[in-house]
Amino acid sequence: MKVRIAPGATDDEASAIAAAMAEHVGDTVAVYVGNDDEPKAVHELASAAGSGRGAPSPVAAADGAAHDGLGPTERERQLREEIADVLEGGPEKYREGLADKLFVRDRLELWFGGEGNDFLFEDGKFAGFDDWHESGVGEETDDRLPADGLITGAAEFEGRDVHFMANDYTVKRGSMAAKGVEKFLRMQQRALKTGRPVLYLMDSSGGRIDQQTGFFANREGIGKYYYNHSMLSGRVPQICVLYGPCIAGAAYTPVFADFTIMVEDVSAMAIASPRMVQMVTGEEIDLEALGGPAVHTRESGSADLVAEDEQHARELVAQLITYLPDNADETPPRVETRPPTSSPAGIDSVVPDHPNEGYDMTAVIDRVVDEGSFFELRPDYGKEIITAYARIGGRPIGIVANQPAHRAGAIFPDAAEKAAEFIWKSDAFNVPILYLCDTPGFMAGSQVEKEGILEQGKKFIYATSAATVPQQTVVVRKAYGAGIYAMGGPAYDPESVIGLPSGEVGIMGPEAAINAVYARKLAEIDDPEERERKEQQLREEYREDIDVHRMASEVVIDEIVPPSTLREELGARFRFYEDVEKSLPDKKHGTIL
Repeated sequence: MKVRIAPGATDDEASAIAAAMAEHVGDTVAVYVGNDDEPKAVHELASAAGSGRGAPSPVAAADGAAHDGLGPTERERQLREEIADVLEGGPEKYREGLADKLFVRDRLELWFGGEGNDFLFEDGKFAGFDDWHESGVGEETDDRLPADGLITGAAEFEGRDVHFMANDYTVKRGSMAAKGVEKFLRMQQRALKTGRPVLYLMDSSGGRIDQQTGFFANREGIGKYYYNHSMLSGRVPQICVLYGPCIAGAAYTPVFADFTIMVEDVSAMAIASPRMVQMVTGEEIDLEALGGPAVHTRESGSADLVAEDEQHARELVAQLITYLPDNADETPPRVETRPPTSSPAGIDSVVPDHPNEGYDMTAVIDRVVDEGSFFELRPDYGKEIITAYARIGGRPIGIVANQPAHRAGAIFPDAAEKAAEFIWKSDAFNVPILYLCDTPGFMAGSQVEKEGILEQGKKFIYATSAATVPQQTVVVRKAYGAGIYAMGGPAYDPESVIGLPSGEVGIMGPEAAINAVYARKLAEIDDPEERERKEQQLREEYREDIDVHRMASEVVIDEIVPPSTLREELGARFRFYEDVEKSLPDKKHGTIL
């Protein structure tokens, strides 16, 4: 078995990992560091025998166990040989073609293996067994279909019990057929009963077209995947990682999942393959350009993050799940508090005086949240808004923050869509929300109208309105137009609206307001110097009218706080309101999302 670990590991560390994994899997383990071509350490067990990739030898396990003098019968020995054969996966020639990714059972070992974090159990190893195994153990034919190419079960992941499915790309390119579909559906239905998260480790070319009878249009066929996804939505977290090209029906699972991670250079998803696209439309395009990570993290917004490799994908999911509960009935897990990365004393220095001057909102966030807790989602899509999970005082929160470093923080359609979906998911899983407002409002113009700025803006405002988790809003600087509505303004029943001394709340900014209201009167002033003086006077009067002190004086906002105390203030407010009760009007559901 080959294992690749992160760069920088020492010889001793590599040797220890090799020894521990060899003991666990019952076979020789070679440990490679980073992109090295040669192993750093190899540990070979004297009793190791070919028992299947990434799995201990069932026969050796039985023979080595203490017993009362009675051993396994030939019947059990044969069963163990059959299990070992299933664990080998598809034909050897297809396993040898996995140069750029792990064999699925090695992938499961990466996710769930290791001391004290063992794989719990698998369902359906023998799915379709009679259809391909008639010629005997170990036969290498193209019709070899172990587990029908889909592995399902339950496991412990980072101390959490989860359901999982994983495609075996060595079996008909991970395609889906009747027995595998049945296993997938059972796994989803059991997740509804247990209320535990689901991991989808996808690597599938879609439905097995030459075997579609019995699974495509049936009541309990592949279409039921998406019905079950819909039933699970908001009940338990659904997290998907793509390890290869997921085409047609396989591409719906990633977009139905709450969070989707693509692996660089190997993954893609599309409604049809490039060959099918060319046949239907005449367009010639490769899979990367059609549905690679860049397409879905920057343009469609269908994926949240891109992992550098398989190990990195696991690390991202391990971090993500720490912010989420097992299900909608629970609260997110807490950890010990950590001080912020940068001192809160620097917040006021980060925020420029002039409302039109750009800056990076993450510099404020780094001074508010616990060190190392900032976990941004969809960072390359709708960059004018930041959506991220983080912690304050060890408590998970969701952050929706305008980003003045990108197009002045104006809200474009894709940013509004991103924010609405993030709020909706966070609310579903009881994650409180922090809004950091610094926006000139929703973008105007013919192009954004065509892109649906009103439609997406409506969804953003609806999500903010309908969320029942504790919400805190901070007016960091400008809060103009309907931007303050979407960003949890006073009318949207947040637990608090806090202003920093740099804050302004108004229909529009001073320059736009003066131009809208006084343009004609100013044009009548012939003396340029007098006109400039009058314009400056009107601008200052307008700024006084929208200044955060006026808003506090009129009790529009709850409080103005010194920026250096913002972290402390938010920590106290989230702690106080953690059990706040909110209710929505009695109805079936809203019609906006």
